[in-house]
Amino acid sequence: MDALLLRSPRSILVAICLCAFIELAGCEKNPYTGRSQLLMTSVAEEMQMGTQAYSQVKSDPKMKQSQDPREIEPVKRVAARIVEAAKRSKYAEMAKQFQWEVTVFKDDKTANAFALPGGKMAVYTGIFPVAKTEAGLAAVMGHEVVHALARHGAERMSQEQLTSAAVQAAGAAAGAAGGGGLVSQGAMAALGAGAQVGVLLPFSRQHESEADYIGILLAADAGYDPRESVALWERMERMSGGAAPSEFLSTHPSHGTRIEDLKKAMPEAMGIYKSRQPVPAADLPAIGR
Repeated sequence: MDALLLRSPRSILVAICLCAFIELAGCEKNPYTGRSQLLMTSVAEEMQMGTQAYSQVKSDPKMKQSQDPREIEPVKRVAARIVEAAKRSKYAEMAKQFQWEVTVFKDDKTANAFALPGGKMAVYTGIFPVAKTEAGLAAVMGHEVVHALARHGAERMSQEQLTSAAVQAAGAAAGAAGGGGLVSQGAMAALGAGAQVGVLLPFSRQHESEADYIGILLAADAGYDPRESVALWERMERMSGGAAPSEFLSTHPSHGTRIEDLKKAMPEAMGIYKSRQPVPAADLPAIGR
């Protein structure tokens, strides 16, 4: 937690109460980074939630599934190779439990993809111009698959539950310290803002960085050149015009930070890639037809 955020008594109360709740929560370690994770749900519960969410997305009348084999086939090829790499990874046990599925949504304006607990994946056609090749798409899908395998969504929910409980407890403690009076809405808002910036956002940035790192290891193991991940984010930076929200207040690392971190991880990823049979970096189809 940033030292500047701990200068106010209210932020100190949040930190103290949050630490107390953390002691009561379940912890696991990420097998790649060794980072401790707070998890308050089971894998089975997460898989059920992922399946339900996926069904809702696919049944949404505004979501149009692509019927074009030129768009579907490359996504399925990349997804299959990434899944096989996941089953060889340090997440192998969980990857083998997931019921993997991928859907291509025809939305040329949305440059996005996601993977839910349980292995439910989606790719929007708007990501094609950014990814450019199947190797670029592998970097995207590897990243998203790691979010599911590393249980980042469940960890995020656990963090929010703990932070909410800690803020309420801190509010009660502040009220008692002030002579028993109720804490004002303004004070509670300040407590919430402090917790949001000091705890929740940095964790989310950490999830993104973790998914970037492990994602390129999966892509490399699947036979895709991990250097395409750097090119991907360089294109993303150019497309955004270099504009990005302040990293301190963003849930994602800046483009520049991501690129530098990926470059640092590249020797490890390239070592894996060179031990595999390389996959041709076929171009993705043009969109807007």
